[in-house]
Amino acid sequence: MDSAKTQTQQTQPLALLLIPATAIVGGAVIGASTNAINAAVSPLYFRNVMHWDDVENIWRAAIAQGIFEGLIYGIMFSVVFTLVVGLVSRVRCSFTFAFRHMLAIVLAIYCCWAAGGLIAMGLATLSSEFYRNTFIGVPESFGPMLRYAWVGGSIWGAIFGGLLAAVIGSVLFAIRWHRSQNKESE
Repeated sequence: MDSAKTQTQQTQPLALLLIPATAIVGGAVIGASTNAINAAVSPLYFRNVMHWDDVENIWRAAIAQGIFEGLIYGIMFSVVFTLVVGLVSRVRCSFTFAFRHMLAIVLAIYCCWAAGGLIAMGLATLSSEFYRNTFIGVPESFGPMLRYAWVGGSIWGAIFGGLLAAVIGSVLFAIRWHRSQNKESE
């Protein structure tokens, strides 16, 4: 019997501890990195939306907020993905196999973050008046409005795209796990 086959036939309880820890840390990293960029692009967005009128360093506050929210999303994702991995594989999945799927989900979240920002910028460009009337505190000037739109759209993109990526990533994990098991049994 080869080592790959042996590894998937034995239980991997350590993987079920490493998966949630990695997902939670990953959520914090995503939140910190995206908010670091967003706060550099438009600190005004955070000042207006978060009501941070008296915050001296909006960039640092936005990173802290991103870490906090990322931890919350990471915890929620870790519960779902760990359950999927544990149930689908019957606790036989290696951490490496699961980690590759988590990396793909993280990449998809970053892509959705960028797509959301670009879509919001397109909407603001297409109809500046609609955009200003629909969202809170949008600046009048075109350049600051586009930066503001990027931040709002990218946050929505990461949130909704992250949810979609988690669902699709979990389904793809299950499909790939079953395929790998079918190949081993042949």
